[in-house]
Amino acid sequence: MTLHLRGVVLPDGNTGDVWVDGDRISLEPLPGAVTLTTEGYLVPGLVDAHCHPGTFEVGAALDDDRLVADGAAYLRQGTSAVRVPGSASRLPSWFGAQDDMPRVAHAGVPVAAVDGFFPGWGRQVPPERIVETAVEEASSAGWTKMIIDWFTAADRYGLTMSEEVVAEATRAVHAVGGRIAVHTQSAAGCRAAVAAGVDSIEHGLHCPFELVDELAAKAIALVPTASAFLALEGEMTSEAVPAGLRAWFGTGLERHPRLVLEAYRAGVTILAGTDLPPGSLTSEIRWLAAAGLSPHDALGAGSWTARSMLGLPAIEHGAPADILVYPVDPRTDLTILDQPSHRVLRGRLLRSP
Repeated sequence: MTLHLRGVVLPDGNTGDVWVDGDRISLEPLPGAVTLTTEGYLVPGLVDAHCHPGTFEVGAALDDDRLVADGAAYLRQGTSAVRVPGSASRLPSWFGAQDDMPRVAHAGVPVAAVDGFFPGWGRQVPPERIVETAVEEASSAGWTKMIIDWFTAADRYGLTMSEEVVAEATRAVHAVGGRIAVHTQSAAGCRAAVAAGVDSIEHGLHCPFELVDELAAKAIALVPTASAFLALEGEMTSEAVPAGLRAWFGTGLERHPRLVLEAYRAGVTILAGTDLPPGSLTSEIRWLAAAGLSPHDALGAGSWTARSMLGLPAIEHGAPADILVYPVDPRTDLTILDQPSHRVLRGRLLRSP
Protein backbone atom coordinates (compact mmCIF):
# COMPACT_ATOMS: atom_id res chain seq x y z
CA MET A 1 0.00 0.00 0.00
CA THR A 2 1.35 3.41 -1.00
CA LEU A 3 0.96 5.99 1.78
CA HIS A 4 0.83 9.77 1.92
CA LEU A 5 1.66 11.77 5.07
CA ARG A 6 1.64 15.50 5.61
CA GLY A 7 2.96 17.24 8.69
CA VAL A 8 5.87 19.04 10.31
CA VAL A 9 8.96 17.04 9.39
CA LEU A 10 11.68 16.81 12.04
CA PRO A 11 14.45 17.65 12.52
CA ASP A 12 14.12 20.61 10.13
CA GLY A 13 10.65 21.60 11.30
CA ASN A 14 9.27 22.41 7.86
CA THR A 15 5.75 21.37 6.92
CA GLY A 16 5.78 19.00 3.98
CA ASP A 17 4.32 16.01 2.19
CA VAL A 18 5.89 12.57 2.28
CA TRP A 19 4.99 9.46 0.31
CA VAL A 20 5.91 5.89 1.16
CA ASP A 21 6.12 3.16 -1.45
CA GLY A 22 7.44 -0.06 0.00
CA ASP A 23 10.50 0.62 2.11
CA ARG A 24 11.31 3.92 0.43
CA ILE A 25 10.37 7.52 1.08
CA SER A 26 9.47 9.80 -1.81
CA LEU A 27 9.13 13.56 -1.66
CA GLU A 28 7.46 13.48 -5.05
CA PRO A 29 3.74 12.61 -5.34
CA LEU A 30 2.91 8.98 -5.98
CA PRO A 31 -0.33 7.99 -7.68
CA GLY A 32 -2.93 6.03 -5.75
CA ALA A 33 -1.49 6.87 -2.32
CA VAL A 34 -3.72 6.52 0.73
CA THR A 35 -3.52 9.61 2.95
CA LEU A 36 -2.60 8.54 6.47
CA THR A 37 -2.46 11.99 8.09
CA THR A 38 -2.58 15.63 7.09
CA GLU A 39 -1.32 17.11 10.33
CA GLY A 40 1.00 16.35 13.20
CA TYR A 41 4.74 15.85 13.51
CA LEU A 42 6.75 13.34 11.48
CA VAL A 43 9.78 11.93 13.32
CA PRO A 44 12.42 9.62 11.78
CA GLY A 45 12.24 6.12 13.27
CA LEU A 46 13.98 5.77 16.63
CA VAL A 47 17.40 4.14 17.04
CA ASP A 48 18.73 2.32 20.10
CA ALA A 49 22.47 2.89 19.70
CA HIS A 50 23.55 0.38 22.35
CA CYS A 51 21.52 -2.72 23.14
CA HIS A 52 21.90 -6.48 23.42
CA PRO A 53 18.80 -8.28 22.18
CA GLY A 54 18.42 -12.03 22.48
CA THR A 55 19.94 -12.33 25.95
CA PHE A 56 18.04 -13.59 29.00
CA GLU A 57 20.78 -12.81 31.50
CA VAL A 58 24.43 -11.86 31.78
CA GLY A 59 26.64 -14.75 30.69
CA ALA A 60 23.81 -16.60 28.96
CA ALA A 61 23.95 -17.77 25.36
CA LEU A 62 22.17 -15.91 22.57
CA ASP A 63 18.59 -17.19 22.28
CA ASP A 64 16.69 -17.08 18.97
CA ASP A 65 13.25 -16.97 20.57
CA ARG A 66 14.32 -14.06 22.72
CA LEU A 67 15.75 -12.32 19.64
CA VAL A 68 12.34 -12.54 17.98
CA ALA A 69 10.59 -11.22 21.10
CA ASP A 70 13.06 -8.38 21.55
CA GLY A 71 12.82 -7.43 17.88
CA ALA A 72 9.04 -7.20 18.15
CA ALA A 73 9.35 -5.14 21.34
CA TYR A 74 11.65 -2.64 19.62
CA LEU A 75 9.16 -2.12 16.81
CA ARG A 76 6.29 -1.64 19.27
CA GLN A 77 8.34 1.17 20.84
CA GLY A 78 8.92 2.76 17.44
CA THR A 79 12.56 1.68 17.40
CA SER A 80 13.33 1.08 13.75
CA ALA A 81 17.06 0.34 14.08
CA VAL A 82 19.44 -0.93 16.72
CA ARG A 83 23.19 -1.05 17.10
CA VAL A 84 24.38 -4.17 18.90
CA PRO A 85 27.91 -3.43 20.13
CA GLY A 86 28.89 -7.03 20.69
CA SER A 87 26.68 -10.03 21.46
CA ALA A 88 27.07 -13.40 23.18
CA SER A 89 27.62 -14.98 19.76
CA ARG A 90 27.28 -13.82 16.19
CA LEU A 91 23.81 -12.55 15.41
CA PRO A 92 21.98 -14.81 12.94
CA SER A 93 21.67 -13.39 9.44
CA TRP A 94 17.87 -13.28 9.63
CA PHE A 95 17.90 -10.81 12.55
CA GLY A 96 17.60 -7.43 10.93
CA ALA A 97 16.82 -8.83 7.49
CA GLN A 98 13.12 -9.49 8.06
CA ASP A 99 10.38 -6.88 7.70
CA ASP A 100 9.15 -7.52 11.25
CA MET A 101 12.57 -6.83 12.77
CA PRO A 102 14.45 -3.57 13.30
CA ARG A 103 17.40 -2.73 11.08
CA VAL A 104 20.59 -3.90 12.74
CA ALA A 105 24.19 -2.69 12.90
CA HIS A 106 26.34 -5.05 14.94
CA ALA A 107 29.91 -5.39 16.16
CA GLY A 108 30.37 -9.14 16.17
CA VAL A 109 31.55 -10.67 19.43
CA PRO A 110 33.21 -8.40 22.04
CA VAL A 111 37.00 -8.53 22.26
CA ALA A 112 38.44 -8.59 25.77
CA ALA A 113 41.52 -9.57 27.72
CA VAL A 114 41.56 -12.95 29.43
CA ASP A 115 39.32 -12.71 32.53
CA GLY A 116 38.43 -9.19 31.42
CA PHE A 117 34.71 -9.71 30.80
CA PHE A 118 31.77 -11.77 32.00
CA PRO A 119 32.75 -15.47 32.16
CA GLY A 120 31.77 -17.20 28.94
CA TRP A 121 31.18 -13.98 27.02
CA GLY A 122 33.32 -12.37 24.36
CA ARG A 123 36.57 -13.43 22.74
CA GLN A 124 38.86 -13.24 25.75
CA VAL A 125 42.38 -13.42 24.39
CA PRO A 126 45.94 -12.78 25.62
CA PRO A 127 47.47 -9.33 24.99
CA GLU A 128 49.38 -10.40 21.89
CA ARG A 129 46.15 -11.48 20.14
CA ILE A 130 43.89 -8.52 20.96
CA VAL A 131 44.73 -6.47 17.86
CA GLU A 132 44.30 -9.30 15.35
CA THR A 133 41.06 -10.39 17.04
CA ALA A 134 39.64 -6.87 16.90
CA VAL A 135 40.46 -6.70 13.19
CA GLU A 136 38.77 -10.06 12.59
CA GLU A 137 35.55 -8.85 14.21
CA ALA A 138 35.61 -5.53 12.37
CA SER A 139 36.24 -7.30 9.06
CA SER A 140 33.20 -9.48 9.69
CA ALA A 141 30.77 -6.93 11.08
CA GLY A 142 32.02 -3.44 10.20
CA TRP A 143 32.22 -2.49 13.86
CA THR A 144 34.24 -4.13 16.61
CA LYS A 145 33.62 -3.78 20.34
CA MET A 146 36.51 -3.82 22.80
CA ILE A 147 36.21 -4.23 26.56
CA ILE A 148 39.26 -2.30 27.74
CA ASP A 149 38.55 -2.12 31.47
CA TRP A 150 36.82 -4.43 33.92
CA PHE A 151 36.70 -5.66 37.50
CA THR A 152 40.34 -6.25 38.36
CA ALA A 153 39.80 -7.44 41.95
CA ALA A 154 36.97 -8.01 44.41
CA ASP A 155 36.66 -4.29 44.98
CA ARG A 156 38.52 -2.68 42.08
CA TYR A 157 37.77 -1.68 38.50
CA GLY A 158 40.44 -0.66 36.01
CA LEU A 159 42.29 -1.16 32.72
CA THR A 160 42.71 -4.73 31.51
CA MET A 161 44.96 -3.91 28.56
CA SER A 162 47.60 -1.29 27.89
CA GLU A 163 47.01 2.07 26.26
CA GLU A 164 49.40 0.97 23.51
CA VAL A 165 47.24 -2.07 22.69
CA VAL A 166 44.09 0.07 22.57
CA ALA A 167 45.80 2.53 20.21
CA GLU A 168 47.24 -0.22 17.98
CA ALA A 169 43.88 -2.00 17.76
CA THR A 170 42.16 1.26 16.84
CA ARG A 171 44.65 1.99 14.07
CA ALA A 172 44.36 -1.55 12.74
CA VAL A 173 40.54 -1.54 12.74
CA HIS A 174 40.47 1.81 10.97
CA ALA A 175 43.00 0.54 8.43
CA VAL A 176 40.55 -2.16 7.29
CA GLY A 177 37.69 0.34 7.08
CA GLY A 178 36.10 -0.68 10.37
CA ARG A 179 34.89 1.31 13.34
CA ILE A 180 35.56 0.64 16.98
CA ALA A 181 33.29 0.97 19.99
CA VAL A 182 34.95 0.83 23.39
CA HIS A 183 33.42 -0.24 26.67
CA THR A 184 35.01 1.85 29.38
CA GLN A 185 33.92 2.76 32.89
CA SER A 186 37.13 4.11 34.37
CA ALA A 187 39.14 7.29 34.08
CA ALA A 188 42.16 5.41 32.75
CA GLY A 189 40.03 3.56 30.21
CA CYS A 190 38.50 6.75 28.91
CA ARG A 191 41.91 8.38 28.60
CA ALA A 192 43.18 5.39 26.60
CA ALA A 193 40.11 5.36 24.33
CA VAL A 194 40.22 9.10 23.63
CA ALA A 195 43.98 9.09 23.03
CA ALA A 196 43.50 6.22 20.56
CA GLY A 197 40.74 8.05 18.67
CA VAL A 198 38.05 5.35 18.88
CA ASP A 199 34.69 5.93 17.23
CA SER A 200 32.44 5.64 20.26
CA ILE A 201 32.71 5.38 24.01
CA GLU A 202 30.11 3.11 25.54
CA HIS A 203 29.03 4.03 29.08
CA GLY A 204 31.89 6.39 29.93
CA LEU A 205 31.36 6.14 33.68
CA HIS A 206 34.17 8.09 35.40
CA CYS A 207 35.33 9.69 32.14
CA PRO A 208 37.34 12.77 33.21
CA PHE A 209 35.49 16.00 32.48
CA GLU A 210 38.60 17.57 30.99
CA LEU A 211 38.49 15.08 28.09
CA VAL A 212 35.25 16.38 26.58
CA ASP A 213 36.93 18.90 24.26
CA GLU A 214 39.15 16.16 22.85
CA LEU A 215 36.13 13.89 22.44
CA ALA A 216 34.49 16.59 20.36
CA ALA A 217 37.64 17.37 18.35
CA LYS A 218 38.10 13.70 17.45
CA ALA A 219 34.38 13.18 16.70
CA ILE A 220 34.09 10.40 19.29
CA ALA A 221 30.47 9.68 20.15
CA LEU A 222 29.36 9.10 23.75
CA VAL A 223 26.64 6.56 24.58
CA PRO A 224 25.95 6.99 28.32
CA THR A 225 23.46 4.07 28.73
CA ALA A 226 22.11 5.66 31.91
CA SER A 227 19.09 3.33 31.91
CA ALA A 228 21.32 0.34 32.63
CA PHE A 229 23.06 2.05 35.54
CA LEU A 230 19.80 3.23 37.05
CA ALA A 231 18.44 -0.32 36.83
CA LEU A 232 21.49 -1.58 38.75
CA GLU A 233 21.48 1.16 41.37
CA GLY A 234 19.71 -0.81 44.10
CA GLU A 235 21.89 -3.87 43.62
CA MET A 236 25.23 -2.06 43.31
CA THR A 237 24.74 0.26 46.28
CA SER A 238 23.71 -2.46 48.73
CA GLU A 239 25.91 -3.44 51.68
CA ALA A 240 26.52 -6.81 50.00
CA VAL A 241 28.73 -5.12 47.41
CA PRO A 242 32.40 -4.58 48.42
CA ALA A 243 32.98 -1.01 49.58
CA GLY A 244 35.39 -0.18 46.76
CA LEU A 245 32.97 -1.22 44.02
CA ARG A 246 30.06 0.41 45.83
CA ALA A 247 31.94 3.71 45.87
CA TRP A 248 33.02 3.31 42.22
CA PHE A 249 29.47 2.74 41.09
CA GLY A 250 27.87 5.36 43.34
CA THR A 251 30.24 8.19 42.47
CA GLY A 252 30.14 7.25 38.79
CA LEU A 253 26.37 7.33 38.67
CA GLU A 254 26.26 10.63 40.57
CA ARG A 255 28.66 12.37 38.16
CA HIS A 256 27.24 10.86 34.97
CA PRO A 257 24.69 13.63 34.24
CA ARG A 258 27.41 16.26 34.55
CA LEU A 259 29.65 14.32 32.15
CA VAL A 260 26.86 14.18 29.57
CA LEU A 261 26.07 17.89 29.99
CA GLU A 262 29.69 18.98 29.65
CA ALA A 263 30.20 16.71 26.65
CA TYR A 264 27.05 18.10 25.04
CA ARG A 265 28.18 21.69 25.62
CA ALA A 266 31.56 20.83 24.06
CA GLY A 267 29.84 19.55 20.91
CA VAL A 268 30.23 15.80 21.48
CA THR A 269 27.74 13.59 19.65
CA ILE A 270 25.52 12.02 22.33
CA LEU A 271 23.55 8.89 21.45
CA ALA A 272 20.74 7.12 23.30
CA GLY A 273 21.23 3.45 24.20
CA THR A 274 19.60 1.11 26.71
CA ASP A 275 22.21 -1.69 27.07
CA LEU A 276 21.05 -4.87 28.84
CA PRO A 277 18.33 -5.94 29.27
CA PRO A 278 16.63 -4.19 26.34
CA GLY A 279 14.96 -1.26 28.00
CA SER A 280 12.93 1.82 27.24
CA LEU A 281 14.66 3.98 24.66
CA THR A 282 12.19 6.80 25.26
CA SER A 283 13.13 6.80 28.96
CA GLU A 284 16.79 7.12 27.98
CA ILE A 285 15.90 10.06 25.72
CA ARG A 286 14.10 11.73 28.61
CA TRP A 287 17.11 11.12 30.89
CA LEU A 288 19.34 12.86 28.36
CA ALA A 289 17.00 15.85 28.39
CA ALA A 290 17.02 15.88 32.19
CA ALA A 291 20.85 15.84 32.09
CA GLY A 292 20.81 19.05 30.05
CA LEU A 293 20.37 18.25 26.36
CA SER A 294 17.73 20.35 24.66
CA PRO A 295 14.55 18.32 23.97
CA HIS A 296 15.35 18.64 20.27
CA ASP A 297 18.84 17.18 20.66
CA ALA A 298 17.74 14.55 23.20
CA LEU A 299 15.21 13.28 20.67
CA GLY A 300 17.84 13.46 17.96
CA ALA A 301 20.14 11.28 20.10
CA GLY A 302 17.58 8.51 19.69
CA SER A 303 16.50 9.39 16.16
CA TRP A 304 18.10 11.47 13.40
CA THR A 305 21.55 11.87 15.02
CA ALA A 306 21.84 8.14 15.67
CA ARG A 307 20.55 7.37 12.19
CA SER A 308 23.26 9.56 10.71
CA MET A 309 25.97 7.71 12.62
CA LEU A 310 24.69 4.38 11.31
CA GLY A 311 24.43 5.65 7.75
CA LEU A 312 20.63 5.77 7.79
CA PRO A 313 19.02 8.90 6.30
CA ALA A 314 16.22 10.66 8.13
CA ILE A 315 13.03 11.67 6.28
CA GLU A 316 14.30 12.50 2.82
CA HIS A 317 13.83 11.38 -0.73
CA GLY A 318 14.99 7.80 -1.26
CA ALA A 319 15.50 7.12 2.46
CA PRO A 320 14.31 3.94 4.16
CA ALA A 321 10.69 4.37 5.25
CA ASP A 322 10.86 4.74 9.05
CA ILE A 323 8.44 7.41 10.26
CA LEU A 324 6.63 8.01 13.54
CA VAL A 325 3.69 10.42 13.63
CA TYR A 326 2.69 12.41 16.71
CA PRO A 327 -0.39 14.62 17.01
CA VAL A 328 1.66 17.36 18.71
CA ASP A 329 5.33 18.31 18.84
CA PRO A 330 7.01 15.61 20.99
CA ARG A 331 9.77 18.04 21.92
CA THR A 332 7.27 19.99 24.05
CA ASP A 333 6.62 16.88 26.16
CA LEU A 334 8.93 13.91 25.63
CA THR A 335 6.48 11.55 27.36
CA ILE A 336 4.44 11.76 24.15
CA LEU A 337 7.15 9.65 22.49
CA ASP A 338 5.44 6.60 23.98
CA GLN A 339 2.19 7.38 22.16
CA PRO A 340 2.69 7.83 18.40
CA SER A 341 -0.54 8.08 16.46
CA HIS A 342 1.01 6.14 13.56
CA ARG A 343 4.10 3.98 13.08
CA VAL A 344 5.49 3.33 9.63
CA LEU A 345 8.56 1.15 10.01
CA ARG A 346 10.37 -0.50 7.11
CA GLY A 347 7.55 0.80 4.95
CA ARG A 348 4.88 -1.09 6.90
CA LEU A 349 2.03 0.62 8.73
CA LEU A 350 1.96 -1.04 12.11
CA ARG A 351 -1.13 -1.32 14.22
CA SER A 352 -1.16 0.44 17.59
CA PRO A 353 0.58 -1.60 20.28
